[in-house]
Amino acid sequence: MLMAHPAVLTNLIEQYEALRTLRADEGDEAVRRRMADIAYTLCVATGTGDVDAALVVARYRLPGARVEDDSSLSA
Repeated sequence: MLMAHPAVLTNLIEQYEALRTLRADEGDEAVRRRMADIAYTLCVATGTGDVDAALVVARYRLPGARVEDDSSLSA
């Protein structure tokens, strides 16, 4: 599987979290579509099918992630 560059993942995470903080899911159609697009791109970039899982995987792949700690992935 191709791996997204950490800078791309960081950017996607920041955009998604900003939109979530601003409650974009309650905004107009263009804003909701942007949030859905970012969520979809995160899923594709991380090989997941759920935005929450995509965020976990994306953070796990960032520099400085504690690769020996997989507690957030085992449920």
